[in-house]
Amino acid sequence: MNSLAAMIIREATPEDIDQLTTVRLAVRENVLHTPGLVTPTAYVDYLTQRGKGWVAVTPAGTATGFAIADLRGHSIWALFVHPDYAAQGIGKQLHRLMLDWYFAQTAEPVWLSTAPGTRAEAFYRRQGWQETGRTSSGEVRFELTAEQWKVQKHLQQA
Repeated sequence: MNSLAAMIIREATPEDIDQLTTVRLAVRENVLHTPGLVTPTAYVDYLTQRGKGWVAVTPAGTATGFAIADLRGHSIWALFVHPDYAAQGIGKQLHRLMLDWYFAQTAEPVWLSTAPGTRAEAFYRRQGWQETGRTSSGEVRFELTAEQWKVQKHLQQA
C-alpha cells in the first residue's frame, strides 16, 4: 500500500540523513551528478541551523520524500520524492508544510531553482511559483512571496 493516507509526515532529523540521501540519489530528474558535494554535514546544517526539514515515511519507516527550507538563504534547499512514490501527493503535502512553516517565520520571498523541462518545473508552476529568470547554470529560477502563497493556498482549498 503506497497511498498518501498511509504516509506519515514528520519533522526530519539528522538521524534521517541516510534515508534522505537514498531518496535524493534515486530521483530521475534533477539528478545529483556529484553525490559527494552534498555531505551529511550539509544536511545537518540545513536541518538544525539554517532551516527545517520534513520527511514522508511509510508505516514501516521507509522515507518516500523530503523537503528542506533554508530560512537563512530564503530558499528551498530540497524537495524530492522517491520515483517509486511519485504522483501520490507526497510532494504537494511536503511543499505545503514547508511553505506554511517558512512564511510563519518570515515575510521574505523564497526562491528555488530546478532544471528546465522537468516535472519539478511544471509542479512549481502549478503551485504558484513565479519564474524570475535563469541561474548561471541554466536552471529555471522561481520566487514566491507570502502573499502569492496565501492566494495559492486559498485556490487549492476552494
